Amino acid sequence: MRMVEQDQENDDSTEVTWEDQQKINLFSKLNTRMKGFEAKMEAAKQEKEALDDLSTELELADDTESVLYRIGETYLHMPLHRALERLEQDQADLDRRFSKLSQSSQQCETEMKQLKVALYAKFGSAINLDE
Repeated sequence: MRMVEQDQENDDSTEVTWEDQQKINLFSKLNTRMKGFEAKMEAAKQEKEALDDLSTELELADDTESVLYRIGETYLHMPLHRALERLEQDQADLDRRFSKLSQSSQQCETEMKQLKVALYAKFGSAINLDE
């Protein structure tokens, strides 16, 4: 067991004000939101890989063939040229969605850094905001 020096011991005399508690709660909300954004971004990356694979497969397909293309949870037969147009549209939509998620994630991260600075300045090692 490690002994903590007297000057390193947590100082419980630091009072947590209502404003401090609001900052801690906001940090927690932002952290949860950030994890949600990260999960959605990972799903979008996987979907992007699937669309890239589909693009490669469609390039090898015969122009006269009808292909099955997934829309939502349904697969529809459509001509190859129409499937390629739809694929381009889906890729563009996915890129826009990923960009929005990335911006939101960065905004959360910026706010969390500001809160960390303020909370660590007041509470020091008495508070743990890292995972």
